[in-house]
Amino acid sequence: MTMAIWVIIACGALSIVYGVWAIQSVMAADAGNQRMQEIAGAIQEGAQAYLTRQYTTIGIVGIVIFVIVAWLLSIPVAIGFAIGAILSGLAGFIGMLVSVRANVRTTQASSQSLAAGLAIAFRSGAVTGLLVAGLALLGVAIYFLILTSVMGLSLEDRTIVNALVALGFGASLISIFARLGGGIFTKGADVGGDLVGKVEAGIPEDDPRNPATIADNVGDNVGDCAGMAADLFETYAVTVVATMVLASIFFAGSAVLGASMLYPLAIGAACVVTSIIGTFFVRLGSNQSIMGALYKGFIGTGILSAIVLYPITSYFFGMDTVLTTSRGLSFTGMDLFLCGIAGLVVTALIIFITEYYTGITYRPVKSIANASVTGHGTNVIQGLAVSMEATALPAIVIIAGIIVTYSLAGLFGIAIAVTTMLALAGVVVALDAFGPVTDNAGGIAEMADLPEDVRKTTDALDAVGNTTKAVTKGYAIGSAGLGALVLFAAYTEDLNYFIGNPAEFPYFEGVVLDFSLSNPYVVVGLFFGGLLPYLFGSMGMMAVGRAGGAIVEEVRRQFREKPGIMEGTERPDYGAAVDLLTRAAIKEMVIPSMLPVLSPLFVFFVVDWIAGKSAAFSALGAMLLGVIVTGLFVAISMTAGGGAWDNAKKYIEDGHHGGKGSEAHKAAVTGDTVGDPYKDTAGPAVNPMIKITNIVALLLLAVLAH
Repeated sequence: MTMAIWVIIACGALSIVYGVWAIQSVMAADAGNQRMQEIAGAIQEGAQAYLTRQYTTIGIVGIVIFVIVAWLLSIPVAIGFAIGAILSGLAGFIGMLVSVRANVRTTQASSQSLAAGLAIAFRSGAVTGLLVAGLALLGVAIYFLILTSVMGLSLEDRTIVNALVALGFGASLISIFARLGGGIFTKGADVGGDLVGKVEAGIPEDDPRNPATIADNVGDNVGDCAGMAADLFETYAVTVVATMVLASIFFAGSAVLGASMLYPLAIGAACVVTSIIGTFFVRLGSNQSIMGALYKGFIGTGILSAIVLYPITSYFFGMDTVLTTSRGLSFTGMDLFLCGIAGLVVTALIIFITEYYTGITYRPVKSIANASVTGHGTNVIQGLAVSMEATALPAIVIIAGIIVTYSLAGLFGIAIAVTTMLALAGVVVALDAFGPVTDNAGGIAEMADLPEDVRKTTDALDAVGNTTKAVTKGYAIGSAGLGALVLFAAYTEDLNYFIGNPAEFPYFEGVVLDFSLSNPYVVVGLFFGGLLPYLFGSMGMMAVGRAGGAIVEEVRRQFREKPGIMEGTERPDYGAAVDLLTRAAIKEMVIPSMLPVLSPLFVFFVVDWIAGKSAAFSALGAMLLGVIVTGLFVAISMTAGGGAWDNAKKYIEDGHHGGKGSEAHKAAVTGDTVGDPYKDTAGPAVNPMIKITNIVALLLLAVLAH
């Protein structure tokens, strides 16, 4: 298996090589005129300043946690935490640096043709996507190699499992900070800028007279690019780690233990290669369909991934070989292959369902636009209705995926399906990072007073970018829900292992697990876990409200003190708005981010104090399940509803129901304002919050067993 892990590492390195090539290709493109470059420079400066301050804050928290983990567990486990945190931050930071340089080049390319603008925007997104997949794969694979080959630990040594779980925890911690902080920044700017600019001053979106405009464009990058990159990096890493943990439990002492732990890494490695190939399928056809061009890349990657999954499974297990787990469950390599195919099907269905609920050409978005004709209230009512309806089909798809994969290969089958879903993260993140680049490109075109046909091209790209961002969030949330289920399985299997070996793990002696609903502490755990996503989402929404209110006051102040801004004779102070939001986002993100870290500890130790260890472990397990179930619905509802509100506004701006400036448009702006923190702050941040809660529970078991 030594050769296999080196091939896996080589595939991860290939993604870095592709990223370097794509960066050079993007940077070689024309950056436009002096005015365009000045605007892009201001966006770059703001994004760099925000992320530097954010990562400095996170770094302080990370150092404290590193010391705690090293003290409670071991140095190798703490190093795993550091690797996950550093690589997660690096993926987002590099992706953001590329996107804030690709935006102006996309604007310039859009002045030539739609195809040229699409090419630059997607290639810059592909940099972020392939870095996410490559760095996550390299981080897990290389550290696994170091633990087993350099440090000489056996595959059954608990240090390996603990170190890999800590790696996932490091990635998750960065992710929740990046998601929440970036979301507060971007939506504070968006909401505040829209309320004063569009509603009060009556000026267009991205008008250079609005002091919040640069902050809004900065926010697109730190929220949708850096935030999503960190989000899917941790989902990818955590899922692979959780699958490896399950393999270490299910196949302990078996001849296929090594193969079963490398199998999820091999799936990721193969799909990095197929994702790179898939990026070259993105071409604008004769019908000029931007979404169609992007889907060519996604579908091509999916088909190639399904094809390569067969020889990989055959190499590691053989298709007809019967594998028996330590729990007595038997399945074949073909069953695992079919689980992987099921994961690809679930991915495709969730993406297409999310597009249906957020795409500008479908019923849900049009229904919100129609409701805007009768006023602000009916717009909000219809948007909320669509957001709730949008949870049904994804939930049914996930239910079907669980049933099919569990019937084929038990919990390990579910884990393989989720691993295959996440293996497509490279191309999916490319679709997401495409969004902020095209959004910025439109803003630059507006602020640089470029011809109307350029803005028309960037608007077409931006409308699709809104959908791709929503689609990616749907994918991230669906895969996170299933990934968290794998983490929950790892919790229960780990706990059973410790309980079954009391001589080796004396803390667990006498513990009896009881997850029946007749146990009041199970019901308590379910309720407590169920409330967390709502409380967390509320804290995120309130933070955006406060940040948006501060921006409203700042923009009003500048309009009041500098009357020449509206006449075009005075320049707004863009830096003041950026700095205000930076400070607000950093301050607001800390307390909500600690909620999923501290909640499992609170539940366990309080119930342990009241009713003993058995009740505490049962309550904690139930809490994890409660977080997964309600978190999935809250996150899908918020992201799909917010995306639908946004595109309903754009549908009206395209000339329907009276177009820009009409009463319907004003109502749609209100709906979009409500939907902004839904889809870009609270909803997406619930995603890493679900997994952090589960990972902390796993680390708690490791500490108690240590």
